[in-house]
Amino acid sequence: IKIVDECAAGIGDCPALLASMLGFDATMMNDDALNVQVQLALSMRRHRRGGILLLVPPGTDTWRESIVHPIKYAVQPAFRELTDLLAQHGGMVDREWTDATAQAIDAMAGLTAVDGATVVTTTYELLAFGAKITRRRGSAAVEQVIVTEPIEGNVPERVHPGQLGGTRHLSAAQFVHDEPGAVALVASQDGRFTIFSWSPRDNAVRAHRVEVLLL
Repeated sequence: IKIVDECAAGIGDCPALLASMLGFDATMMNDDALNVQVQLALSMRRHRRGGILLLVPPGTDTWRESIVHPIKYAVQPAFRELTDLLAQHGGMVDREWTDATAQAIDAMAGLTAVDGATVVTTTYELLAFGAKITRRRGSAAVEQVIVTEPIEGNVPERVHPGQLGGTRHLSAAQFVHDEPGAVALVASQDGRFTIFSWSPRDNAVRAHRVEVLLL
């Protein structure tokens, strides 16, 4: 039995997605963009093929320095279906909009089943899928991440990212280490789900195990 610790959102550098999942901030629950991240996580976990979704800041190409080139499935111009749907939402409950958004979310999450990572801006423009993550030139290899789980009694621990689930987790941790403005969502085939984010306070990558919140 695991008991969710609602105070876990109060830890330093807690990513907004985790806070939203915990319902820490009521305003976040009304934020379409964050709710989409929750739905993407659920859809990624549901297809049970595992995958990586990289959320990068819009208007920047620095993430490309952490990706092997050429990118096999680069999307140019960026695919904006989900972005445009969110822009159309005026706060009214509309069945047609809800269905279209759900389909767009499932389609984007489905791309994470392709070998490699799916790259999306935080405004949900699809930039690439099937992308191979590499260490940025001149960057050190990530040796440790701080693992946390939002359950009572959890004690953060430092481990090598490979211990969390192999190559997929190691690649995601390296990407966030090299691109601290990004967040990586990693689904495992066995149902485990991890959010990787950079912690300025700890000067380290944090790996938030959140599958207990996706049941």
